[in-house]
Amino acid sequence: MLLAQEARRKGVHVLLAPTVNLHRSPLGGRHFECYSEDPYLTGAIGSGYVSGVQSGGVGTTVKHFVANDAETDRFTVNNLVPERALRELYLAPFETIVENARPWGVMTAYNTVNGTTMTEHHHLVNEVLRGEWGFDGVNVSDWMAARDTVAAVNGGLDVAMPGPRTVYGPALAQAVRDGRVAEATVDAAVRRVLRLAARAGVLDGAEPAVTEPPAPVDGEALAREIARRSFVLVRNERAALPLRPGGTVALIGAAARDARVLGGGSATVFPARIVSPLDGLTAALPEGTLGYAVGADPATELAVADQGFTLRAVCRDAAGEVIGTRSAPGGLIQWTGTDLPDGVTHDSLHSIELTGTFTPRESGPHTFGIKGTGGFTLAVGGTTYYDDDQRPEKEGPFETLFGAPVPRAEAELTAGEPVEVSLTHVVRLPESLPMKVIAFALAHCGPRRDADELIAEAVEAARGADTAVVMLATTDRVESEGFDRVDLRLPGRQDDLVRAVAAANPNTVVVVNSGSPVELPWRNEAAAVLLTWFPGQEGGAALADVLTGAHEPGGRLPTTWGSLADAPVTRVVPADGELPYDEGVFIGHGAWEKAGRTPSYPFGHGLGYTGWAYESLELSVGADGITVRVRVRNTGERAGREVVQVYVGPDGSVPERPARRLAGFASVEAGPGESAEATVELARRVFEVWDAPAKAWAFVKGSYEITAGRSIADRRLTAPINV
Repeated sequence: MLLAQEARRKGVHVLLAPTVNLHRSPLGGRHFECYSEDPYLTGAIGSGYVSGVQSGGVGTTVKHFVANDAETDRFTVNNLVPERALRELYLAPFETIVENARPWGVMTAYNTVNGTTMTEHHHLVNEVLRGEWGFDGVNVSDWMAARDTVAAVNGGLDVAMPGPRTVYGPALAQAVRDGRVAEATVDAAVRRVLRLAARAGVLDGAEPAVTEPPAPVDGEALAREIARRSFVLVRNERAALPLRPGGTVALIGAAARDARVLGGGSATVFPARIVSPLDGLTAALPEGTLGYAVGADPATELAVADQGFTLRAVCRDAAGEVIGTRSAPGGLIQWTGTDLPDGVTHDSLHSIELTGTFTPRESGPHTFGIKGTGGFTLAVGGTTYYDDDQRPEKEGPFETLFGAPVPRAEAELTAGEPVEVSLTHVVRLPESLPMKVIAFALAHCGPRRDADELIAEAVEAARGADTAVVMLATTDRVESEGFDRVDLRLPGRQDDLVRAVAAANPNTVVVVNSGSPVELPWRNEAAAVLLTWFPGQEGGAALADVLTGAHEPGGRLPTTWGSLADAPVTRVVPADGELPYDEGVFIGHGAWEKAGRTPSYPFGHGLGYTGWAYESLELSVGADGITVRVRVRNTGERAGREVVQVYVGPDGSVPERPARRLAGFASVEAGPGESAEATVELARRVFEVWDAPAKAWAFVKGSYEITAGRSIADRRLTAPINV
């Protein structure tokens, strides 16, 4: 509902979300936008997202349909997915969401599946999505994914994005006149678009799906709650967390000061405020008990200008006259379509100047750079350092958005002394572009201090504190739309930092600020390890809530964490344009179990601040299915919340099937010594497999083991059942 509230505030009728592709390989660069390696969990979370947003009168676009599970060559790759894996894994979340939440839209992906590009996939769109599942919403392409007028509309694509110039429009009208496309096919697509407009309340004469918006939500409070509920405590030796009242804390890491709250790419947003971990802990802890040291900086490259910059965008015409201005919350300009400052049009716009001041935090050589392509002029402190055309390192439709910044200036600056900065871009948009996009950025990197000196300072700070809290992070050059990862290592000297600090202070708490799994080679040297993902604008406040014990960390691992060397499925790079999904139905925890490998932390794992005993598991079979009831007891000294997970495994008679699959989960709360009962309904699909020759789901009779526990590896209770 909060997302719908924000969308309505901005005049947005449809969100391009949720992303429900699977974490097939840990190297997928865009996994921070997705939910899980598990299709059941992904479908459950995605259904909640869609239902919540649409209950606020705003549409959703479930994406990317289907098998867009990596970024490498995503425009052209042909993913060769076995039919059973396609049904049981990659289509499954979409099917669940269509059945349970009735989304108003679906976005088809760039990639090809088994020889047919998804924007033209008649079988998967018209026969499966619409035919079998009954989807009645709009099918929209990913941006610039539609390639062929006739194949796209006959394949079920309603809207080709972005407009106004696409493979539709005049080309589609001509195709109808020529008899290559039936008029009824276009009528059906138009009807679906009008249905979306009606649902969103922008079609005259039609009642919207939601006539009265829900009551307003406190956005900052909800964002803070969601963040702390998502944090996963994977290790907590000697009860290192929560922090002991009155103790001193050494907070260490560049990510503690400069918060990493979201991933790179088209999911980038600009919050009104960001609470960093340093901000959050400063507000929560008694004065004089918190110290800070940089320790190690994860940023090994230039980043978009942010801290210390006060900028605005000034638009000028060809004569140099100012025709409009807009505030710039950072150094990034990303204007799409008609999203221009008041009074500015594409015809009148000649140049954009990002101008303002930069107040450095540190003295020394500061590097400034440019992200983007075209003509640029960069000046710092009144000196022009660059005045030329910047060309992309490689060709691609989104190189301007996802390419790396290029260093263009180095200036010696003094801490605390403001300096004027200016980056002017001459706008040249080719007429052939399907949509006008203006995107460029001013980038910056502060002075590079010796890494060993920074680590030594952190060690000294840690040695003098009761607890050391080390913040680690990835960067948008590691996790972003547009490319996949090449390894799972943390950037920079962060691993060395943890080892050094943990050796100096046995009560070291490590906070990992990444959107996807990273390797934690020092994990057994730390007293506690807390995963915070990309926690959003209130992340620092939520972190303080959890570290101080005001609230429990509420998350459980939606994806297996382990080393790249042990990961069973890793390939994301096509060969000769093809990427075979040779692993079939074995990805994620199913693949780890099949391979007999032990991950760092298993799927479903997560600790709280109290203990739980699993006392009983009861099964009841009724006309509507099987009900699992699990009774648990809080064995600790404080109230807590437990996520009871139910797994189902066959007796082995079904060939090539994972040993067990997640069949359901439920959260319960209880005070010290109190018990609670979790109830999970098992769907028929749990006992089915896709019979490829028969082109149908097959119910597999036989013996199954129903288990309940805290993770896929920590199964506490078991009951057999014959179905």
